[in-house]
Amino acid sequence: MLTTSVIVYLLIMTPILLVLGVPIGTSICLGSTLSIFSIMGPTAPLNAANRIFAGMNSFALLAIPFFVLAGNIMNTGGIAAKLINLAKVCIGFIPGALMHTNIVANMLFGAISGSGVAAAAAIGSVVLPGEAKEGYDTKLSAVVNIASAPAGMIIPPSNIFIIYSLASGGVSVAALFVAGYIPGIMWGLAVIGVAAFYSWRMGYKTSIVPGWGLRAKIILEAIPAIFLIVLIIGGIISGFFTPTEASCVAVVYAAIVSACSRTLPLKKIPGMLLDTAKTTGLIVFLIGVSAILGWVLAYAKLPNMIAQALLNFSDSSSVILLGMMVIMLVVGCVMDPAPAVLIFTPIFLPVAIKLGISPIHFGVMMVFNLSLGAITPPVGPILFTGCRIARKSIDEVFLKMLPFFGALIITLILVTLIPALSMALPTWAGLVH
Repeated sequence: MLTTSVIVYLLIMTPILLVLGVPIGTSICLGSTLSIFSIMGPTAPLNAANRIFAGMNSFALLAIPFFVLAGNIMNTGGIAAKLINLAKVCIGFIPGALMHTNIVANMLFGAISGSGVAAAAAIGSVVLPGEAKEGYDTKLSAVVNIASAPAGMIIPPSNIFIIYSLASGGVSVAALFVAGYIPGIMWGLAVIGVAAFYSWRMGYKTSIVPGWGLRAKIILEAIPAIFLIVLIIGGIISGFFTPTEASCVAVVYAAIVSACSRTLPLKKIPGMLLDTAKTTGLIVFLIGVSAILGWVLAYAKLPNMIAQALLNFSDSSSVILLGMMVIMLVVGCVMDPAPAVLIFTPIFLPVAIKLGISPIHFGVMMVFNLSLGAITPPVGPILFTGCRIARKSIDEVFLKMLPFFGALIITLILVTLIPALSMALPTWAGLVH
């Protein structure tokens, strides 16, 4: 009876609310609260409020607003153009250089800002007009910008990894950050491979590589932005500061760099702070309501039931992981990565642990998997942002995205089935024992 009521209120009502256009956080909260009401009766609202507060009451969560703020400072400070120039210097000799510049710049900018949406908007708005002037297919240019932007969600620092750490019960954020490097770079290389094929087939040229003097100037201008990544990850790996402390260091460093370069107008600071507050509020609220969801699922023993069903289906870890991968690919099409991580980590992680799979490897696989959803209709925030920047409809670009999806899914399978791709660096850094 208990499981039936949870299924009715949570697993049926919540999707109905989402279809009706109710925000995902509110839908989860209402469905979970009604489920608690079926369990506890009139005390349900108080218990729900307590669960929300407990979910939000985490020191590790402080890292999210500070990383968001640091990214916004760098975004507003005109760092996109510097990273684009650096990417041109690095790969301008490759045919179709502007498309490859877009990819590399998205990887760098996404890693600094922690946001694939911000990367697609900032880099795309600068690179796409230049590609159009040089005769590139504007639809293909839009697709390359969209397909490469999520790499920054995997390359650290990444807010999604922080959220996964909370949902998993405390997996090391430092280990997750370091584990994301190889898969994140593989994402970028997969997109570069498809873009290189298109460039060869369409006869695109290389870019004019600047002289050594200008190259040196471009590299020097980009070093402060790149050093932010080195500072944060180096400090965490060395144990000099925690990820939460690293987020504060990132804000101070970004503010100093912007002040010294005089690229952050004072009039933009209020809007930047407001955007940070909105983004943080949304993420933290989702974490809070997901705490209710997690409690209800655990009380009804649904994760155990699902875990047993998966284990009965097959005793092969590879088969079960691939099954989870397919489920999360479907989920990613209709749900943003953050709530999907919060909802499905408590369900799937216990199964992975029973199979002897490292929570770090599973977390990287999950984030990589759900990042694909960010460029997939009908939700796909990066897809919609990239189309808006390029002034294209989804119908115009979707067919050209299929080869990129194919390359990224092959990469996902490799990341899923080869744990060393995720585990080698954190093991070498001494973060896995």
